Amino acid sequence: MTIISAGDTNIGLKRKTNQDAIFLSDELGFYLVADGMGGHSGGDIASSLSVELMPEYIKKNKDKDAKELVRQAALHVNQGIYKKSMETPQLKGMGTTLVSSYFRDGSIFVSNVGDSRAYLIHNQMLFQLSRDHSLVQEKLNMGFYNREQAKQDKQKNVLIRSVGFEEIVEIDVFSYKHNRNDIFLLCSDGLHGRVSDHDLLHIVNKHTKNLENVTSAELKSAVTELISLANQNGGQDNISVVMAMTK
Repeated sequence: MTIISAGDTNIGLKRKTNQDAIFLSDELGFYLVADGMGGHSGGDIASSLSVELMPEYIKKNKDKDAKELVRQAALHVNQGIYKKSMETPQLKGMGTTLVSSYFRDGSIFVSNVGDSRAYLIHNQMLFQLSRDHSLVQEKLNMGFYNREQAKQDKQKNVLIRSVGFEEIVEIDVFSYKHNRNDIFLLCSDGLHGRVSDHDLLHIVNKHTKNLENVTSAELKSAVTELISLANQNGGQDNISVVMAMTK
């Protein structure tokens, strides 16, 4: 199996800084999107630590069970960010979302904390693999309203779980037996908050019509158009997208 990938991060139209960070490595088979939060430069530091510490941990511990490895790697990031915030008073309370994918032994292992998302495009259909750890998602779970009504909730950016904010965090991890030509997309809420599932799928399918011959350049074109559409739709937040395709 080989993997091709592409990714980009964009400041958007409203923010003064980009607190998102991304990592992608076809060699390692590991991909990550982190959306930082916190006063001063806290969000920048939290997301930057994520893309530094997690791949490093994966590289050093590849002999471990893959599912446990991604869980421990995310916990390692949590400890690193939390420790940094305790050492530096002005960074106290910083944190980040985290969504990652790790390819090994014919499966993909996804870890998730917060509201950055993992999607699968299989046979030109879109599936959301991760579940948001947000107040809005909790309200959806309890049946307070539907997905369309949730978009109007003024608390839609309130997270109930993030990496680095507390000393201990629960990590969602699951595995999926992937198929040839599956496309996995990771993104921050700057994308999924501004681009509908319908438009996301349409753009990806448009750039990957000939599945057998898709190139990383075509994936990059899809990433670029997705980010452009998020900005056209308001660009209220930083926007990050990473796509990886199994060949």
